[in-house]
Amino acid sequence: MNTPDMDRLAAEADGWRRSGALLRAREAFDTILEQDSKHPAALRGRARIALACGDDDTLDWFDRGLGIDPGSADLWLGKAQALDITGDSKGALAITRQLVEQAPNWLEGLRFLAQLRVARGDSDFSGHYASAARKAPRDPNILYDWINQLAALDRFADAAEVAGQAAKAFPNEAVFGLMHASNVSASGELSIADQIFAGLTLDTAERQRNEARHRIRRGEFDLSEDLLVKALAADGGDIAAWALQGLVWRATDKARSDWLHDQDNFVSRIEMRDEAGALDAALPLLHELHDAASMPIGQSLRGGTQTRGNLFDRLEPELGALKHAIEATLEDYQVALPLYDKSHPLLCHRDTQWQLAGSWSVRLSGGGDHHKSHIHPAGVISSALYVDVPAQWTGDDEQAGWLEIGRPPDDLMLDMGPLATIEPKAGYLALFPSTLYHGTRPFRSGRRMSVAFDAVAVS
Repeated sequence: MNTPDMDRLAAEADGWRRSGALLRAREAFDTILEQDSKHPAALRGRARIALACGDDDTLDWFDRGLGIDPGSADLWLGKAQALDITGDSKGALAITRQLVEQAPNWLEGLRFLAQLRVARGDSDFSGHYASAARKAPRDPNILYDWINQLAALDRFADAAEVAGQAAKAFPNEAVFGLMHASNVSASGELSIADQIFAGLTLDTAERQRNEARHRIRRGEFDLSEDLLVKALAADGGDIAAWALQGLVWRATDKARSDWLHDQDNFVSRIEMRDEAGALDAALPLLHELHDAASMPIGQSLRGGTQTRGNLFDRLEPELGALKHAIEATLEDYQVALPLYDKSHPLLCHRDTQWQLAGSWSVRLSGGGDHHKSHIHPAGVISSALYVDVPAQWTGDDEQAGWLEIGRPPDDLMLDMGPLATIEPKAGYLALFPSTLYHGTRPFRSGRRMSVAFDAVAVS
């Protein structure tokens, strides 16, 4: 095999890796390395697969790659991520700080440093973005990312301050005006947000969704619906717009609210098909993954840990068996749904094939860990498979640790409770439309672990 052929195969293998076909990609990279043990792209891809799979020799793969390509920022970042997983957070932090110092506008490095700082409990977890912005003052992407990092952890007032500065520094970047208005509104300064929204020229689905959220906070449901109608006219599959529409209809139109979210079997707790004992087999592995995990930025988690990457991209047979059991149970849910309805965001996919998309596991501990109310806009169906739950819930709250479905996020300032609640029970799978907001109630003691995924329709 000559070098051009190996380069072509390495590029194909990297595409397979990025799409989640890790076994196929690993075999291709190994084939290349048998011919050329120093092939840079193959070493880099093979190291990334080792990291995704949690292999014991992950650090060795990154060191091999760096021996050939010592200037690769991606390999250094991968080594930092591997060190973090093995518990060497100090080493991971040192490498990542150096990467950010040398490449202040490299967003992957900035994000991982923020993640490490959150894990350490650093209240100023995003302060390095300010330094990066000073070093690269003409790059708006740094500020864009910084605003999103702050908002992801509900630091809306801080995000609004940065967005306001960004709007002045980059007057031709209309998105910063929208981010300013949206975060000012989320922070509770509704009158000021009114003024900013009124001055916006941007007319996109993102603006319509964000202003609709603002109008909901104002109790201006007619204006909110007008905005959401526009967003849905542009994209009838806009899950985030449908979720907001559902809240508007709960406040104004029970019939349409019931059509969207209260039909038979939409919210279900189903015992997982697990004749082979896949859940028990996967339990020790999942706990092991959580022992090296942290709370991610940009997710709904508040406390606890979440596994890295796409859980079902991993190659362990225990996870493959668990995925198979989940897929069988998902089929049971699908066939029990009401009949096809082309205008409904879920039932329009009633008779098409579904497949799992993103997948992860979450482990919460007593003392306040919980999920804030959120949605998964990339899926059709959202889920929670209960893997490990306390033998007995304690405290004054009779529904401590339960899943709440339909309760609006706190920042929307709506006095609405959940449409349904589900008690966690090991071996059972909660399934519901992705257009429904959902979160969990805090609990005092014990440990609660679940596996979650999004299901998408195969076009």
